[in-house]
Amino acid sequence: MSSPLSKTIVLWLFVGAVLVMLSAPTIVVLGASFTSGNIITFPPDGFSLQWYAKIAGARDLWEAFLRSLQVALICTIVAIPIGTFAGIALAKYAIRFERSVQVYLLLPFTIPLIGSGIGLMLVFGEWRLLGQLWPVGIACCVINLPFMIWAVTASATSLDPDLELAAANCGAPPLSTFLHVTLPAVMPGVISGALLMFILALNEFLVSLLLVDARIVTLPVQIYNSIRSIITPDLAAISVVFIACAATAIVLLDRLVGLDIFLKSK
Repeated sequence: MSSPLSKTIVLWLFVGAVLVMLSAPTIVVLGASFTSGNIITFPPDGFSLQWYAKIAGARDLWEAFLRSLQVALICTIVAIPIGTFAGIALAKYAIRFERSVQVYLLLPFTIPLIGSGIGLMLVFGEWRLLGQLWPVGIACCVINLPFMIWAVTASATSLDPDLELAAANCGAPPLSTFLHVTLPAVMPGVISGALLMFILALNEFLVSLLLVDARIVTLPVQIYNSIRSIITPDLAAISVVFIACAATAIVLLDRLVGLDIFLKSK
């Protein structure tokens, strides 16, 4: 066997192993959600849609899902203007305390989420805001905002400054230049960052667990409360719904921006 051929085979074996490891949990959950039995098994014990019918009629799950959607929307709405302006500023201007800002952008990787969650819980508790839903969206935005800033900064870095100068030379005021030149140029980063913020907030568990009470639990917290007693196939069906939401976001991202642009922004 020639050396290039052996390297190709080894490479594809590694790629295949990675694909199997990444897709195995999803395949197991997907199969378990269609089981006709009363416990999670893989391969599934027969085929049935009874668990999807059960979650479709579960009012508490739908209410928790709607609360998760509300949290994700609040997080995204707050993150879009802040992340857009911050990303453009970092890419175009030499700002003071830039090193501090760069350190902040590393917080999702350097500070454990439990630490950030407890800190936010103490802040919102001091302000007497615990037990409400909108602080959860704000907290998700605070923790995940660096991802939005990175996406916009990547798009703003590729913006040709001569385009803005040309608009100014043609008599366009700063606001028109921003709306018709700068913003369209960074829109791929804005869209990709907004979708990422939405998905992260929709699936956020730990922060939601620390900031909500029993009256306004989000869907991840509702799932956690359910698995503390017994794990049933309806929880696998709920997980498939989450996977479908993430897949829908990816499809929208591909249609609106293009996955190649999104991956380059990372």
